[in-house]
Amino acid sequence: MSAAITTNAIDEVFARLKESGETALIPFMTMGDPDLETSVALVQAAEAAGAHMIELGIPYSDPLADGPVIQRASERALKNRISLTDCIGVASKAREKGVRMPFIIFTYFNPALQLGLERFFGLLQENGFSGAIIPDLPMEEDAETKEIADRHGIHLIPLVAPTSEARVERIASRASGFVYCVSSLGVTGERSSFHEGIGAFLATVRKAASVPICVGFGISSREQAESLAGQCDGVIVGSAIVRKVEESLPLLIADDADRKAEGIAAVRDFIAALKPQRVG
Repeated sequence: MSAAITTNAIDEVFARLKESGETALIPFMTMGDPDLETSVALVQAAEAAGAHMIELGIPYSDPLADGPVIQRASERALKNRISLTDCIGVASKAREKGVRMPFIIFTYFNPALQLGLERFFGLLQENGFSGAIIPDLPMEEDAETKEIADRHGIHLIPLVAPTSEARVERIASRASGFVYCVSSLGVTGERSSFHEGIGAFLATVRKAASVPICVGFGISSREQAESLAGQCDGVIVGSAIVRKVEESLPLLIADDADRKAEGIAAVRDFIAALKPQRVG
């Protein structure tokens, strides 16, 4: 039987950031794009750039929440016939390389269900994950999954959107880890502006939640991250980073070690430039 789990690394990071007045920077990356070994190196680069925790995205053939940039990354990764367990293993390999930040898996429900929920969360625990985001698992159907996640010390992190309306307070009030607030309508992707009622929406979530709130979907620059920093505890950047990986592919897949290192550094520097300045 697993030992009782009393702490979670996500909680520890947010407690530390609250004391220092910082906003969490949470990158998203698609695992296996362009290959698993490079994913490990990119996770290392993200931490070196100042990321506080990271979402490891599982490539999926029917990604309902993902825009074209992340869809293309998933297509590239799936050509290598990688599995969910391969992607979960990236976390432990990154730990072996010295990465210390919390890992959060971002996957759709079917892959986890096919693996078996007990085995899925057991593997997350064994490989050092602290959280899971399953965007197509609604609150009304997550009781069994949440119970298993809790037992393995994994925060099941909910998404909430401006269109969630009456469900916003219910979702936020039962969240663990943090609440993932969707800044814009539609799928993931870079945007020049957010939902016009974003301020009131975040205030509603803040009032209902007892855990930190973070904003994602559409953030692609430091200016956008800083514009939201005063209203949330963390910003999540996905498509803009995945696009940078895509732009750097000629370097990342090079056989020459120096050229590959140049590609890793380009992604690292891009992530570093996204980090919001300290507030307060």
